[in-house]
Amino acid sequence: MKKYQCDVCGYVYDPAVGDPDGGIAPGTAFEDIPADWVCPVCGAAKDDFSPVED
Repeated sequence: MKKYQCDVCGYVYDPAVGDPDGGIAPGTAFEDIPADWVCPVCGAAKDDFSPVED
């Protein structure tokens, strides 16, 4: 599963970790996160994230 980075603040969403504080369980692919999820650091929308190139 790909990691995604917030274009606003640089936070990296790692599917292996998820976002437990935001209700996203570990193992959740970015594509499977609800559309209304926001960056846990800066509050940016899911649309403000870009895939991280390995």
